Order: sequence, then structure tokens, then C-alpha cells
Amino acid sequence: MSLQGKVAIVTGSGRGLGLAYAQELARQGAAVVVNDVDAATAADAVASITSAGGQAVSVVAPVGSTETAKQLVQTAVDTYGRLDILVTNAGVLRDTVLWKMSDDDFDTVIGVHLRGTFTCVREAATYMRANEIAGRIICIGSPTGQRGNFGQTNYAAAKAGIVGMVRTWALELKKAGITANAVIPVAATAMTATVPYFAAAMEADAQGEPMPPFFRHDLGFGTADDVAGLIAYLASDEASGVNGQAIGVGGDRLQVWSHPEPVVTAYHDGGWSYDALHADFAGLFQAQDVGEKFPPLPDDLQPTAAKA
Repeated sequence: MSLQGKVAIVTGSGRGLGLAYAQELARQGAAVVVNDVDAATAADAVASITSAGGQAVSVVAPVGSTETAKQLVQTAVDTYGRLDILVTNAGVLRDTVLWKMSDDDFDTVIGVHLRGTFTCVREAATYMRANEIAGRIICIGSPTGQRGNFGQTNYAAAKAGIVGMVRTWALELKKAGITANAVIPVAATAMTATVPYFAAAMEADAQGEPMPPFFRHDLGFGTADDVAGLIAYLASDEASGVNGQAIGVGGDRLQVWSHPEPVVTAYHDGGWSYDALHADFAGLFQAQDVGEKFPPLPDDLQPTAAKA
């Protein structure tokens, strides 16, 4: 097993995508620290790993504070003697449009996703550097952080910020042999279960059947297990040369997202005054797409209500 002898922390791993990541890491040989805010959920996650022959222990605490980050790392070290892998998956949603979003809506999402990623990575990286461990930092982003999404100001800010931090950490930790990468998953979750567009895929998954090829191939949308393989690969020694990347995965599709680059460069002697912009900007401007744009659903995959 490629991760034999490694120790991993996966935040927000009681259910959903995080649980799939923890189970796959354990399947590949890593001992795993599971994290969730609910004790029963965390216990079930640990049992799902140990009953399959893996090693796991839980930390029941909300991610965000330095205290939780320290507890996670200390649990890994006290229980298994080291820490090699950190996957920052914990998150919450407080979706609403900008003019209705409260301070608490914003701060809660930023606190768990962005601050929680920062505090956990800081603690893990500090331990790895001090103990000369060529560790793996894997942070979970989102297509919303890459492109934006209606009603998700807080979530988009957090996920975009995570990718920015990953690129910075890749530079700062390279000398220590520690890699930092972001994974952009596209998978069936409790959130996508409420979206009519995904109804046919969610129904198939719930019945234990393969999702239609349109979703898996054309849309790059699949199950949590479809994402977990990339998490385990990035955690392995074989991925030592992958650093500072944002990698999308879902269904049958794998994507490497580009680092932002200028799409237009123009010069104007003396600088770009208002008058110069007024005269020339329209001819230079190339609008960039905003938000996710899904292809039309085939007729046979339309939600039942739409068919009626």
C-alpha cells in the first residue's frame, strides 16, 4: 500500500466527501485522524475505517480555532507518532444574495473554510518542518472559488482565498520538501441533491447505479469516491513533484486549472488617462466568463417535473 506508515488528518471527515477521503487514505495504508463536530458521526466514520481493517481515531471539535488545529496535530502525534498528511475539507454553507447576507453568515463561512484551513495548515506545517517530514498539504477548493456562483459571496471568497494561500505555501514550504496543492471537486453532495439539474444523477447514485455518461463525462460530475483517488495520490511519495497546483476532479474527468494570467496587455504613452481609456478600452477589452455554465440536459435526463 502506497501510504503504509503515513499518518493523515482529514478535517470535516464525518460524512460526505471528507469521509470518502479518509476512507481512501486508510485503504491505501495511512492511519487517519477523523474530525467532525458531531460525536456520533465521527464515531461512525472511525468504525467504517476500522471495520475495514484500517486505523482511525477521531477529534470532535469545530475547525477554525488554533486550539482545534493544535488538538488535531497533537492527536495524530500522540496516537500514531507522527503526521505526514493534512487534508483540509471542513466547511459550512450560509448561502444568500449579497444584500441579504448578514455579518454572521459571512464570518461563519470564512471562519471555518478560510481561517480553519489557515490554522490547521500552520500547525501541521510547523510540526512537519520541525521534524523534517516531507509532508503533504491538500486543501479543498471549489468551482465557486474559481468562477463565482450566485448567492455564495462568503463561500466564493473563502474558496478563492484557499487557492491563493496554497500557491503561497507551495513557495514557502518547498525547501522543506512539503507540498501544498488544492483539489477542486465536482461530486454528489447534500447540496447538489437539492438542485433539479442533477436529479437524474442523484437518483442513479441513490439506487446504487452508475450515473449517466452525460454527468460523468460531459459534466465531470460523479461520486465522492471519484474524488478520493486524487486525494490519496497527492498524499503519496509519487506526487512529490506536484506543488502549488489547483486540480479539478469529478466523474471521469481530471482538470488542471491555470494560474491566473493576463489575457490582454496594452500600452499607452504617458499612461492610461480617462480620455485614453474612453478612446481605446472598448477595442481592447475581452470579457471573461463569470460563473459556471452547464450544458443543456438531454431530454431523457430532464427532471420529472420538467418532463411533465
